[in-house]
Amino acid sequence: MALSIGIVGLPNVGKSTTFNALTKTQSAQAANYPFCTIEPNKAIVEVPDSRLNELSKIVKPERVLHSQVEFVDIAGLVRGASKGEGLGNQFLANIKEADAILHIVRCFEDSDITHVENRINPIADIEIIELELILADIASLNKRIEKLTRESKAQKGALKSLEIAQALLAHLESSAPASSFENRDNEEFLTLDKELRFLSNKRVIYGANVDESTLAEDNDFIKQVREYGAKRGCEVIKLCAKIEEEMVGLSDEERAEFLRELTGNKSAESGLEQIIRTGFHTLGLISYFTAGVKEVRAWTIKNGAKAPQAAGVIHKDFEKGFIRAETISYGDFIKYGGEAKAKEAGAMRSEGKEYVVQDGDVMHFRFNV
Repeated sequence: MALSIGIVGLPNVGKSTTFNALTKTQSAQAANYPFCTIEPNKAIVEVPDSRLNELSKIVKPERVLHSQVEFVDIAGLVRGASKGEGLGNQFLANIKEADAILHIVRCFEDSDITHVENRINPIADIEIIELELILADIASLNKRIEKLTRESKAQKGALKSLEIAQALLAHLESSAPASSFENRDNEEFLTLDKELRFLSNKRVIYGANVDESTLAEDNDFIKQVREYGAKRGCEVIKLCAKIEEEMVGLSDEERAEFLRELTGNKSAESGLEQIIRTGFHTLGLISYFTAGVKEVRAWTIKNGAKAPQAAGVIHKDFEKGFIRAETISYGDFIKYGGEAKAKEAGAMRSEGKEYVVQDGDVMHFRFNV
């Protein structure tokens, strides 16, 4: 499922360093100057899921395949990007193609690393980016309003769209994002958003990039971002991009020990693991599993998908010829030690076309083509 998260932020806040660590590569150039990234780097990242390990202990497959999500490293935006500053139009177009946004915010002091605004103020940084997204939306909406104004003279349907577009324009011009527009469920708004892909309507995760000394305890910058995120209904995840990149290549055990030493927390989890998992769910995705001796695999579907749609992710013929889905909840699969014993205990269910697949279902599809 080709859904992507765009990594955005001002220059030199740690976007490319975060991308390098996310993908466990050094493919995104990271340097201490603005616009180091021009063309967006893209990478498919595995979604951490401990449930696959537990399933594998029972099934002992030849291979294990995780769900995946695409991350896109987009060049740093600057004030005036919506008017083309810093090659802004190109970068804004890259964001338009993303399904959600990971907004990296600098939350540390370091005189050796240039800040494009010559000061450290994470909320001001966030507001610069968000204003540019709103201004870009205003520009695209104005063009659509011009077209709708002409069409409304001859088409009654266009008049409804024009009214919503004008209401949205007034909302945006008050410096409020499209995501807070009160008529977001309106059919005309949904149509406009599908066509124009409003930048300020995308789901946002804030990645608060800190230095090593702040991993154990939040500094004032982090607290400000958490408060801001809470008001916007956005997740805030703390990470040290530099440390995350240094951990690339370490084993799971070595990484866990390293994090324990840095944070003093025995159950410390990598900020990047949190970002990947949160990003996956921010896109409205869940996983169901197939478990056989050849492979244990997580399949990605939209939350709310029905059984035939889930089957179609494996192969379109599965959806066309869908008969039923033999389903065991993840909890029951683990509890009874596999499919055979779960079936004996009556924990295997036969689900039809209207069944809404649940996160963690272990499924086997019956179909006929």
